[in-house]
Amino acid sequence: MIELKHVSFAYQGQEHDGLHDINLTIADGECVLFCGRSGCGKTTITRLVNGLIPQFYAGELTGSVLVDGQEISKLPMYQIAAKVGSVFQNPRTQFFNVDTDSEIAFGIENEARPPVELAERVEQATDDLHIRPLRNRNIFELSGGEKQKIAFASVYAMNPEIYLLDEPSSNLDMTSIQELKRHLRLLQKQGKTILIAEHRLYYLMGLADRIVYLEQGRIEKIFTPEEFRGLPRETRERMGLRAADLAEVRPPQVHPPVSSPVLELRDVTLRYKKRTVLHRISLAAAKGEVIGVVGHNGAGKTTFSRALCGLHKDCEGQFLWDGQTMERKNRLKHSYMVMQDVNYELFAESVEAECSFGIRNPDLTLAASTLEELGLAPYRERHPNTLSGGQKQRVAVAVSMICGKDLLVFDEPTSGLDFDSMTQVAELIRRLSELGKVIFIVTHDFEFVCRTCSRVLHFDEGEMPDDIPVVMDALPKLRELFSVKVNGSEGDREGGLGHSDGKER
Repeated sequence: MIELKHVSFAYQGQEHDGLHDINLTIADGECVLFCGRSGCGKTTITRLVNGLIPQFYAGELTGSVLVDGQEISKLPMYQIAAKVGSVFQNPRTQFFNVDTDSEIAFGIENEARPPVELAERVEQATDDLHIRPLRNRNIFELSGGEKQKIAFASVYAMNPEIYLLDEPSSNLDMTSIQELKRHLRLLQKQGKTILIAEHRLYYLMGLADRIVYLEQGRIEKIFTPEEFRGLPRETRERMGLRAADLAEVRPPQVHPPVSSPVLELRDVTLRYKKRTVLHRISLAAAKGEVIGVVGHNGAGKTTFSRALCGLHKDCEGQFLWDGQTMERKNRLKHSYMVMQDVNYELFAESVEAECSFGIRNPDLTLAASTLEELGLAPYRERHPNTLSGGQKQRVAVAVSMICGKDLLVFDEPTSGLDFDSMTQVAELIRRLSELGKVIFIVTHDFEFVCRTCSRVLHFDEGEMPDDIPVVMDALPKLRELFSVKVNGSEGDREGGLGHSDGKER
């Protein structure tokens, strides 16, 4: 049993993202979903249960956090780790090895398990989670979704009684989300206690026993799944929450007519470490187009994005802008990319400074208005690394508007974003489109695609089999790509964007 009694916490030097008088009891074997706007305190609750607060995050803590009657703050970390397993939003932050086998075994090695038992547990985790194709791989060569699977496997191999998952779907394609859902069902059958902090809600509707809605560090309401699904869409959106059923999501408007193409790709082949990732891709894009790029984890979406921006070297074929060849260095000058892991591109000492960092003659008025529009103005003096994952993502998106490039590429721009932030990013994308930017968005976010994109490119098995307009008539095909069932059960079936491990089952 987990008990939080009159718990309040304020991070050192921060006015936001804390908790106020939290009282909550979670029974053994219960699955509890924590939801709310970015910065509402979801992740802070998980840090209290796994001991990262107060052992690693400084601040003022009052009240008590008990697991099986023991005060977590008084237990050594190795004892907590035996009880509580954590899967973080960014799996890279919890890796200690460079190969997948060693990473899966890392936790149980630290428990000093006998070699035979260690090997058995690694094999059991591999079979239970269906990750055989990820064994004996270099972690740095995995996609974001594949890294997330290894992080989950490393915790699963330790067999804790409590699982904490912070935005576990943020790096996953739709098929991998269904695999995660099956893994969570497996944990439930094993009687495990599960705490999930999440913005994507639809896949958890059949799993969560209770849904805890937080606002500004307080528990505003606790729902049963039936009560939550019964919320009117307008009420849910006012609460800053994503859709509970993707079958209800539809394109909201007709996109304006497209002008003549300005960007062309002709017979482009991309290779990564001598392996062909995409073969003879051809497409054209006009100013103002917003083009979604979808496919299973590892299908080549990020390599394609990097090639568009001149960041990937091993290319064949032609890239043209206004009919003129764009060599790699020229593409670098024309483009800006918002990476999936935004930590790689945040350099300045404050959010405000980040918005002009490395930009010649930055428009400071535009920078200030963009911070206001994205809800970042209260954080302008904060160091970017002190922000939540969703807030960091918004900072990187803000820079994309300020830098003035013609070709913009977003790699999972809504990863870890709540409904409010997702709609703010969608509005920013719309404004960039009106300015005549050519925009590509690598995403697994069906809600965001329907709200934002004019067409969708689908990559699979090194090819581009689909180029689909985002219109009502094409909705059945789009739902098929994103594994969204019309009846709202959002699929325990296989299919959609393909198997992320590239292997038939």
